[in-house]
Amino acid sequence: MKQIQPVQIWVNGSLQTGTYINAYIINDNLLDSATFYWSIWSDGDEPDTQGIKLSEGNLIMVDPEYDLWGQSTDINQAAYVWICEELNLTLI
Repeated sequence: MKQIQPVQIWVNGSLQTGTYINAYIINDNLLDSATFYWSIWSDGDEPDTQGIKLSEGNLIMVDPEYDLWGQSTDINQAAYVWICEELNLTLI
């Protein structure tokens, strides 16, 4: 899970603030396509507690982004960067 600049998300009739993004890969054909699951979370009520999931979805990365991602020295960080770019979010 990575911290993001706070983002306002409409959830069940009220605005909530998302401050974290979580992501993991759910499919990779090891050739030219990968699918990522992402979710945006609020802060927890107490320090070191997990907040509430506010939004979630899937993104599919294809070439040329897939090829560039595979050449990254830190593919985990590169995946978060790509996902945040696609969702118009900013990592902190």
